[in-house]
Amino acid sequence: MALDWTPPRPGLGAWAVWRRNLRVWRKLIAPAVVLNFGEPTLYLLGLGFGLGAFIDTMNGMPYLAFLASGIIASSAMTTASFEGTYSVFTRMKVQRTYDAMLATPLALDDILMGEMLWCATKAAFSAAAILAVAGVLGVAGGWQALWALPVAFLIGLCFAGPALVVSAVSGNYDFFNYYFVLAVTPMLILCGVFYPIEGLPAAMQAAIQLLPLTHAVALARPLVAGLPVTDVALHVGVLMVYAVVGLYVALALTRRRLLV
Repeated sequence: MALDWTPPRPGLGAWAVWRRNLRVWRKLIAPAVVLNFGEPTLYLLGLGFGLGAFIDTMNGMPYLAFLASGIIASSAMTTASFEGTYSVFTRMKVQRTYDAMLATPLALDDILMGEMLWCATKAAFSAAAILAVAGVLGVAGGWQALWALPVAFLIGLCFAGPALVVSAVSGNYDFFNYYFVLAVTPMLILCGVFYPIEGLPAAMQAAIQLLPLTHAVALARPLVAGLPVTDVALHVGVLMVYAVVGLYVALALTRRRLLV
């Protein structure tokens, strides 16, 4: 069946989907808080103090501050990606929640937009947890660091789009291994979370400018460290393009999957 490329037209129903997901998440808040604080905090403490004992400063800031700002961006990416794949796929196919939603006045456009908003919200929650730890450790650059939270929401929207695309074509949970191994993990390693991208070969530096996490880190790092932010329009534009294109493609693919 041919894809329906009608542009998305989400309405206020998207917020109903967001509220539904929030109410479900509130019942699972204890393990969610452990997850949001746990793994990123281990990265921050283990690498920050471990490597930090050998690396005094990086890009003009303490390595712990450098690492904390990068982990805020990467945590937003991984949180949105997991929510947009495993959780969305569960609601779409396993629990058949989408079928129930489509029996109401909600349109598929509302459902996917609501899912993106929820992915972005969870990304902001995750970033807030890491920012709190960074504040306790004294590596957050004052009140300016709070601007990292709306940036984390934008990062969540950015990565929710591609994650929804993967969910729309997935046949089972194992399929997500391809996305995380071939896309998410390389971005985590290459896009400036743990070290400056200037240390990479010139050709690789040019290539990773096409990856959204590079721009996410470039936005979050100076905000968290209390430094001036440059090229804001470029970084925000790249993240928005990934979000909008991701929603558009995901909607076309999900229409074919659910509305045949």
